[in-house]
Amino acid sequence: MLETPVMTQFTLADLEKRIDERARASAEQSYTRSLIEKGPAHCAKKMGEEAFETAIAAVSEDKSRLVSETSDLVYHLLVLLKAKGVSLAEVEAELDRRTGQSGHAEKASRKT
Repeated sequence: MLETPVMTQFTLADLEKRIDERARASAEQSYTRSLIEKGPAHCAKKMGEEAFETAIAAVSEDKSRLVSETSDLVYHLLVLLKAKGVSLAEVEAELDRRTGQSGHAEKASRKT
């Protein structure tokens, strides 16, 4: 039996906007700001930890745990992008560029 998809109005653009807003608050008031103040390396470490936890959840935990860990991962990825001055629109543009060719062709075209 197929599950009914969960529908929401919340988007990644909404999350990016919320991160932008919280990045302007003080570190005492905002976890997001405290992460950004620690620099991109710290943000990357946190994102890596969440990626690992997401992978573990995908292999050995239930769907709700995977959804929870994936939410943490996406949040920390967007915080890292903010810390590096990269917008979600830039990532979306790159994804759009890549959709014009097969995944194998795109990967082969990357500079190593």
